[in-house]
Amino acid sequence: MSYLLGVVLFALAILISVSLHEAGHLLTAKAFGMKVTKYFVGFGPTLWSFRRGETEYGVKGIPLGGFCKIVGMTPQDDDVDPADEPRAMWRYPVWKRTIVMSAGSITHFALALVTLWILAVSAGLPNPKFPTTEAEVRQEPAVIMLSDCVVPENTARACAPGDPASPAAQGQLRDGDRVTSLNGTPINNYGELLTALRGLQPGTSATIGYVRDGQPGETRTTLAQTQRPPLNDPKGALTPVAALGVGLIPSTPTRITYGPVGAFGATADFTGEMAVGTYHALLRIPSKVPALWTALTGGERDVDTPISVVGASRLGGEAVENNAWLVFFMLFVSLNFFIGVFNLLPLLPVDGGHIAIAWFERARSWVYARVGRRDPGRVDYLKLMPFTYVVILIGGAFTLLTIAADVVNPITLFSR
Repeated sequence: MSYLLGVVLFALAILISVSLHEAGHLLTAKAFGMKVTKYFVGFGPTLWSFRRGETEYGVKGIPLGGFCKIVGMTPQDDDVDPADEPRAMWRYPVWKRTIVMSAGSITHFALALVTLWILAVSAGLPNPKFPTTEAEVRQEPAVIMLSDCVVPENTARACAPGDPASPAAQGQLRDGDRVTSLNGTPINNYGELLTALRGLQPGTSATIGYVRDGQPGETRTTLAQTQRPPLNDPKGALTPVAALGVGLIPSTPTRITYGPVGAFGATADFTGEMAVGTYHALLRIPSKVPALWTALTGGERDVDTPISVVGASRLGGEAVENNAWLVFFMLFVSLNFFIGVFNLLPLLPVDGGHIAIAWFERARSWVYARVGRRDPGRVDYLKLMPFTYVVILIGGAFTLLTIAADVVNPITLFSR
């Protein structure tokens, strides 16, 4: 039940975000005097609507977005009443049209920033110094977290009957102990512990020095056996190695909370990291299509593949099911930031395409005026329709592929 609740909540959050996106267009267009005839949440048949002034507001039957109808978005619009011609959007200065067309993305960015600020002062934001690479993990102090058992094969799974008990637990070690030596060899970090264990044989006895609550101690235990690749070749052949049955508790906190003022700087820094990450994610999208197809046809799902709204909602459901509300809200932030950036791409039919055309017209008019030539006027959108249809076709196919992969072989963050 909690999983389903999470899915519904995340889908509702996305719908509200998209509705506010369209509200951004609506409010800025009205502020500049443009005529807005319709503002609807959803698509398809109208379920309910009312008219206030010159605008009809309402809800449609398919809750997959929304739309805002601004009169005369392009000079080729043929449904503009002659009385409304002076208020057609394309007649307004380019800076006003830019504000109106970018207002949707600005709304998404605002939602992301406000949510991040709230998280920064409450739950905390991810610590940029938290170890993420193998090299960083190996440099951490060897503060251990005990496993219940040692999994003989090189897989991440729960303990099963027959798995060897954790040698660390049998040696009376505890979570939070810092290993300082192994058979007399000093251990300064987690990497040195792994290296020292590789030098021992499974089944042999080991003397472990440790510090607990500031007090040194020593214990003996018999090492178990597991399968691991070479330390210098993570993709190499598996070989039997000695195992202590411990993981690492990083000394660096995973997230940091801030005061109301400090949260502004932390939010800005994290937003900059998201901008870089989103840029690289957009560049990787074409290369991830084969991986999506592999996932759809029965292969393993790469966690680095794109997800659709369906996949994001499923992850939101998992987060709520596991009481991981920070994950839920970070998903919300990431999705809003991505949608905001995507909508500013200079491609029709997204908002960024209209902005790019408006500034192209302005630049072209300036150049022609400098060289004494007649202003060529507005861009003919009809001539761009073939290119627009290609973008819609590719985008639609990619969306269907991600949705199908998210239904057939979804990414999961938690074991269910």
